[in-house]
Order: sequence, then C-alpha cells, then structure tokens
Amino acid sequence: MRALIGLLVILSLSGCEEEVADAVPEENACGAASMSDLIGRSPDVFAAMILPVGSRIIYPGMPITQDYRPDRINFDIGPDNRITRVWCG
Repeated sequence: MRALIGLLVILSLSGCEEEVADAVPEENACGAASMSDLIGRSPDVFAAMILPVGSRIIYPGMPITQDYRPDRINFDIGPDNRITRVWCG
C-alpha cells in the first residue's frame, strides 16, 4: 500500500513539473536569433525591413514598458548609434 501511495505522489509531482516547463516561454519565441546578424549595424537598416507589429527600437535613455511579451522583438541601440542587442520581451 505504501508503494502505491508513493507512486501516486511521484506521478502527481511529475505532472506539476510538466506544467511549469510548459509555462516557461521559449527564449527565441520572437525570432531574435534570426536577426542577431544586425548587431553592430546602424539602425538605418530598419528602413529596408518590415518588422513585426509591436517591435521596439530602444535608444539610450528611452522609457519603455516593463511588461513581458515573449513574441515581441526588441532592438537595443547603443550610445554609438549601433544595434547592441536583439531580444524577446
């Protein structure tokens, strides 16, 4: 009987782990990895691109919301006017 109860506890806990794993967003859900080649380039490259709706081009000191959206792509522009980071959020 104890073995059966132990097995049920283990099975119920493993179900919780799956739910937590499913809740963690994919790190590249917005496609940032495919645009990492833009790092080091001028933001002028955006003029020739069609960015997904909701994309953000973030300049130094620019206020941005802190809400997390895994499908939103962000481009950080450094003080040298070059793209320094491409990330989801």
